Amino acid sequence: MANTDNTIIDTNFNFPGQKNVYKGKVREVYNINDEQLVMIATDRLSAFDVVMPKGIPYKGQILNQIATKMMAATEDLVPNWLTATPDPNVAVGHLCEPFKVEMVIRGYMSGHAAREYKAGKRLLCGVPMPEGMKENDRFPEPIITPATKAEMGDHDEDISREDILKRGIVSEADYLVLEDYTRKLFKRGTEIAAARGLILVDTKYEFGKTKDGKIVLIDEIHTPDSSRYFYAEGYQERQDNGEAQKQLSKEFVRQWLISNNFQGLEGQTVPEMSDEYIASVSERYIELYENITGETFVKADVSNIQERIENNVLNYLK
Repeated sequence: MANTDNTIIDTNFNFPGQKNVYKGKVREVYNINDEQLVMIATDRLSAFDVVMPKGIPYKGQILNQIATKMMAATEDLVPNWLTATPDPNVAVGHLCEPFKVEMVIRGYMSGHAAREYKAGKRLLCGVPMPEGMKENDRFPEPIITPATKAEMGDHDEDISREDILKRGIVSEADYLVLEDYTRKLFKRGTEIAAARGLILVDTKYEFGKTKDGKIVLIDEIHTPDSSRYFYAEGYQERQDNGEAQKQLSKEFVRQWLISNNFQGLEGQTVPEMSDEYIASVSERYIELYENITGETFVKADVSNIQERIENNVLNYLK
């Protein structure tokens, strides 16, 4: 049975030199002396831009460890913000000014793209989608479909490259770098996934600028929260037979919510998640970790998760 007492849902630390704390949907970011950021991955689960009432055991550790491994595996291509991981749930790195767009890149027509396509749209964020495609088909070339970053509680919104430039959200020079980095990361992510028998379907990257004006990758990368994966084995067969693809992403949570009449729309209430269901979600996340990294997941000690994180961060900051 899942014991949700040993999850971390919320933090309230006070580190030396702490200037402020930003709480996102899943991560809490502590600004230390306007120099470094301490990012804590909580066990919160967000779907349809809504945070679920209960935490998922080990989810924060899983996301943090996948993201930090993937940053290490791509830092030869694209610089990133990361400098240390003092705790299984914690990443520390350079303070950056984030760009106000998420760089979404899609190799396949799935999820949001498929929903838009079914609704008859053939343009997504100003990018044409070919006629005659069916859900989960591969695009001829990966497409970049950016989204504006929403404030907590709002929904991210699709935006075209033209609008980003016209509205001055990102300068053209910077945007060319973001596009280049996005394509390079997606290509590498696709290769890493293929080596594990997976297909990287779509993902999103976030970037920021360091104090000296360098564009770096920030936040998470290639995690099941930011990415969608299919199992490569049997992919084509399932497509040919019009069957659903075997997914490695949190789409299974979204589907469960939809089947329980919840899509984050006004007037809908989040369905109750039983302990059994929460335990099953935790197991799925561990499966995701092991498939994506090719390594056995080692559960951190969660007997007092808040104290563990606090001690590890304090020791690091010393």
